[in-house]
Amino acid sequence: METVSRQLCGYTGRMSAQDTPSSSTTCSVSSESDVLRWSGRDTGWLSNLFGTAVGAGVLYLPINAGRVGFIPLVIIALLAGPMIWFAHRNLTRFCLSAERPDADITATMTDRFGQQAGSLLTLAYFLSIYPILLLYAIGLTNVTEQFFRYQLEWSVPHRSVISFILLAVLVMVISKGERWVLSAVESLVMPLVVILIGISLYLIPQWHLDHLFLMPAPTELAMSAFVIIPMLIFSFNHSPACSAFAQAYRMVCRDTALCARKTDRILAVNAGSLLLVVMLFVFSCVLSLTPAEIQVALQENVPVLSVFASREGAGFFALIASVIAFLAITSSFFGVYMGSIEGVGGLFTLLAKRVTSIPVHSDASTRIAKVLIFLSCWLAACLNLSVIGVIEGLLAPLLAVILFFMPVYGYYTIPELKHYRNPVFDVFTIASGVIAISGFIVSKWF
Repeated sequence: METVSRQLCGYTGRMSAQDTPSSSTTCSVSSESDVLRWSGRDTGWLSNLFGTAVGAGVLYLPINAGRVGFIPLVIIALLAGPMIWFAHRNLTRFCLSAERPDADITATMTDRFGQQAGSLLTLAYFLSIYPILLLYAIGLTNVTEQFFRYQLEWSVPHRSVISFILLAVLVMVISKGERWVLSAVESLVMPLVVILIGISLYLIPQWHLDHLFLMPAPTELAMSAFVIIPMLIFSFNHSPACSAFAQAYRMVCRDTALCARKTDRILAVNAGSLLLVVMLFVFSCVLSLTPAEIQVALQENVPVLSVFASREGAGFFALIASVIAFLAITSSFFGVYMGSIEGVGGLFTLLAKRVTSIPVHSDASTRIAKVLIFLSCWLAACLNLSVIGVIEGLLAPLLAVILFFMPVYGYYTIPELKHYRNPVFDVFTIASGVIAISGFIVSKWF
C-alpha cells in the first residue's frame, strides 16, 4: 500500500498518481553511480531479506537434510542456490514493473493481469503469507515464555500479556519507518550470523569424516532429494519482503532497468550469504551427528541443538537454541508482517470496490489491515493454536505459484517485461517450482 511504501522510503508527505520523478514529494538520487554504489541502506535491506529467510526452521534443517549424506547434500545445496536466486530476482523485477512507484505487489498484479486474475492472485498471496505470520506470533510467544520459565527460572505473566508486549514492540518499530526497521533487523541478524558460524566452527573437532563417503542407494537419494530440495527452498524463502524491497528502491530510482540492476545485486549477495552461513551450519551439524542420532531426532521431531544438548556436559546448547529461535523468528517477523499488510490491505480494497461505489483510500485500508493483523496475531498467540502448521502446509504451494510461476508468466505476456525473457533460466525456474510444489506436498501429506 502507499502508506507502507512511504514509510519504507522515509517519505512523509502525501503522494498522488500524478506525481512525477522530479516532484519534490518523492525520493530521488542524482546519478547512476549513486544508485549502484553499495550503501548502509543496502546492508540494511540485505539483513532484512536474510532475516526474513532464516526462521527457526534452520534448527531442523540439519536433521532433515542429514538423511542423504554429505556429498549428496552438497549437490542439493548447489542446485537450491540458483533456484532461490532466480525466483526471488524474478519476483522483485515484477514488483519493480509497477506503473505507479508507490504500488505494492497486490496493485501490480491487478494492473498487469486484470481485475479478476489480480483478485485471485492477491487472495493466493494473502493465504500463502498470513498463516506464516500467525505461526511466528505463536512461536515468538512460546520461545519467550519457555526461556523465562526454564532458562532464567523466572515467574512469567500470562501468555496474553507476553504476546501483546512483543507484538506491540515489533509493530511500533515497523511503524517508525524504513530506518528503524533496517536498524532493528541488523541488530537481530548480526548476532544470529555470529552464533550460527560460531556453532559451526565449534563442532569441527566432533566431525565424523567417514560421513564424507556415505552414499545412499540411487532410489533413496532421488526420493530424499525430491523432498529436501523443496525444504531448502522454502527455508530460504524471503518473498514476503520482496514487494517492500522493490518499493523502497523504486521510490528513489524511477529508472526501472537501473533499479533492477541494483536490486539484482543485493539479492545475489543475499542468496550467497544464505548458502554460506546456513549451509555451513547444516554441513557442520550433519558431520557431527551419528546416523543413530539423526534417526532418533527424525522420530522425535526435535531441533538439532536439542540433540547436542542431550549429550553429556553440553546443556548450554539448549540455551543457544532458545536464543537462535528468538532472533530468527523476530527477524523473519518483519518481512512477513509487511507482506501480510499488503495482502490484507489489497483484499480489503478489492472487497470494498465490490460492495460499495465509494472509493477506499489506501491509507484507510492500510490502517484497517494493521489493526486486523495485530488482533489476529495476538489471538493466535493467546490461544496457542496448533492448527496453524497444518494450514501453512496446505497453503505453502500457493506461495510457490507466485514465486516461481507468476513472474515468468508475466515475462511472456506483458510487453514491458519481455526484455527479461531468458528461455533457459525461465525453464529452470518453472521446473524448480514444479519440484518445490510436488516435493513439498509429498513431504507433508504422504
